Amino acid sequence: MFSETSKLAGMIDLEGLGLPSLPTPLPLASVDAHTHLDAVAQRTGLTAEQSLDLARSVGIHWLVQAGDSLADSTWGESFAKSHPSVVAGVALHPNEVARHPERFSADFAGITALAQAGDHVRAIGETGLDYFRTSDQTGQALQRQAFVKHITLAAEAGLTLMIHDRDAHDDVLAILDDSPGPPRVVMHAFSGDADLASACALRGYWLSFPGVISYNANQHLRRALEVTPADKVLAETDAPFLTPVPARGRPNGPYLIAHTIDFIAAQRGWALDQACLTLRDNAFAAFGGPWGEATDTAMGQQCDADV
Repeated sequence: MFSETSKLAGMIDLEGLGLPSLPTPLPLASVDAHTHLDAVAQRTGLTAEQSLDLARSVGIHWLVQAGDSLADSTWGESFAKSHPSVVAGVALHPNEVARHPERFSADFAGITALAQAGDHVRAIGETGLDYFRTSDQTGQALQRQAFVKHITLAAEAGLTLMIHDRDAHDDVLAILDDSPGPPRVVMHAFSGDADLASACALRGYWLSFPGVISYNANQHLRRALEVTPADKVLAETDAPFLTPVPARGRPNGPYLIAHTIDFIAAQRGWALDQACLTLRDNAFAAFGGPWGEATDTAMGQQCDADV
């Protein structure tokens, strides 16, 4: 099956689509802990199935599909249900809440129903606070109210809470500290410094690092990675956004996380095969246990350019 997937990926004309070429495959299978396959399709022209083929061809066997609205959370739940390598997060993004307050009650009822759809739904997310895109006090207040409701839902449903935090670090931690505790918390696209990373680690949170950690200006993220406990490090694409070097400035896809994993391994002084295993095991722990082909054979699957 792995060889067949690689052949299918080789038939996709990335150059013709104006997309970055395939990275060197990872030595062992690993995970993209946060992606948006529907948005990748809209941005790049790749179907969600093609994104899975490309990801698998470089060693990414498992993905977490994040929700931003009721519509894409619904799509993600359905896609995960029919694709065992994918699990879904469902939520209303904080900026979605601020832009459409009139829809919140009805849409959150829909999210609540999706949270009960089955074991393929593993997270409430992405939810949180975004004071960069939403700068007015009314909108920020709405985000805080919605965040509390999402936290409560995650706690009641026993699901991972997957957090979007942009320019709102103090409020995110304060609200979490004052709210019912969800079983697991993931700081998606971690954007803080070493102090925030340490504060999150003390609370037992996982920190998920996207491709922007490879940008020269983001030394604060590399310092944050240094102080994060080894068992709390995740890697993600947030595709089609946050594309890693050497493809910076072009649309992102789950297959490009191979660059990010390689970068994280080098920063932590990990052998690349150990990085793949560590990030895989961390993702399984962060999202409530293994999914898909999480057998001993699949979990030890070697991925190289000849398969």
